[in-house]
Amino acid sequence: MLKKCIAYFVSLLAVLALNPLTVFAAEETAAKPIPVWLCIPFAGLLFCIAVLPLVKAEWWESHQALAVAGWSLLFILPFGFLFGVGAALETVLECLVNDYLTFIVLLFGLFCVAGNITMEGDLAGSPRVNIILLTIGTLLSSWIGTTGASMLMVRPVIKMNAWRRNRSHILVFFIFLVSNIGGCLTPIGDPPLLMGFSRGVPFFWSLHLFPIMLFNMVVLLFIFYWIDRKRYCRDMARGRKPDISKPGTKIQIRGLHNLIFLVMIVAAVVLSGILPDQPMFQDAEGNVRGIHIFGEVVLSFPAIIEILIILLAAFLSFRTTAPVIRKKNHFTWGAIKEVGTLFIGIFITMQPALAILKGMGADLGITEPYQMFWTTGVLSSFLDNTPTYLVFLTTAGASGFTDGLATTLGVVPIKVLTAISCGAVFMGANTYIGNAPNFMVKAIADENGIHMPSFFRYIGWSLMVLVPVFVLDTLIFFR
Repeated sequence: MLKKCIAYFVSLLAVLALNPLTVFAAEETAAKPIPVWLCIPFAGLLFCIAVLPLVKAEWWESHQALAVAGWSLLFILPFGFLFGVGAALETVLECLVNDYLTFIVLLFGLFCVAGNITMEGDLAGSPRVNIILLTIGTLLSSWIGTTGASMLMVRPVIKMNAWRRNRSHILVFFIFLVSNIGGCLTPIGDPPLLMGFSRGVPFFWSLHLFPIMLFNMVVLLFIFYWIDRKRYCRDMARGRKPDISKPGTKIQIRGLHNLIFLVMIVAAVVLSGILPDQPMFQDAEGNVRGIHIFGEVVLSFPAIIEILIILLAAFLSFRTTAPVIRKKNHFTWGAIKEVGTLFIGIFITMQPALAILKGMGADLGITEPYQMFWTTGVLSSFLDNTPTYLVFLTTAGASGFTDGLATTLGVVPIKVLTAISCGAVFMGANTYIGNAPNFMVKAIADENGIHMPSFFRYIGWSLMVLVPVFVLDTLIFFR
């Protein structure tokens, strides 16, 4: 099986390297292919995110927006020269209006609401306590979203481990489990599954992924326990002790009424997947109604409803919560500001890569579940996992299968759909940019004095811990 995987990826790389430039950005550019070199700004921005914090940390902290603007222009200007100003403007607006806007509003809303909930008590961060916290967070992710669970649980985890010196690994496994793998059971958990739900995949179909999620969770928690136990003992040997008068199990949660606003946000996300299919939100041609922006760019009414509900939830959360709770959480705007700045550049500059992937998806010869799992997963590690999921779901639906789950895109075999879903959700954990909560957790940890792994060191953790687990997934579930 391992030899088959290696041979497959070698052939896949050959296709990607040798395939002519046959991808088009829009109808207006159909006469011209998109050059692969337009992906350079995306690679350049990723290089800056990975390297500059190591070699020019102070400059990077002060000039992130400048770097993002520079790389974005290095994509927009050549694209406009090749395809015209109108096509460039439409491409950027489509990205910002229909992708980035709802993305950042959701993050903002969850960041605000979760920041108004604080957990206090005499539980100290130990391997056993951390296992419990990670388990709770992982199980929550499918019901309030990976972002919601991450923002809700990250501060309690940081607080309870504040006495420890060796704690960055705790947040690494937090990203693995809570920010990614735990979101696979419902469309609420992760945006790719919401995209599948809007394409005809039943809402509760994802519960079939529970055995795979449970397997991954048990294996990762087992690995975490032994790593955390070793570092816990090291901290104790150095004389570090939790700052409590006596051990106990008393926990107090303040700002609990904010769970109402969290439910509002989850409801807004669910509505965003349901309303576009309702006749009242469609015109005579079946297109979703909305506000026309430019060209073919439309801000849909369901998206506007989602945005308004989320912003209302954030506003009410701040108006009804005492500032002292945010103070206890060490709440600042730095994390959301950093994520918002960096991801606007990522969303813009990755458009050529997504277009190339969309154009070549049907020509890659991907039909086997293990191929879908790894291709969807590896690409979701660096590109937005939602369009990547949709590309391969569309590819599978158009492959002529006759046995499987009927979707609006065609019949998709259950094992293939499982592989696509797990690849998109699980492997977002491979890099900091694979899923939005990853970078949010890192930013909040950095703010609280935790020295998180660099971009490449984090990938090293993924290669040592996650990839072997994904190989086991392949052998057990996707053969």
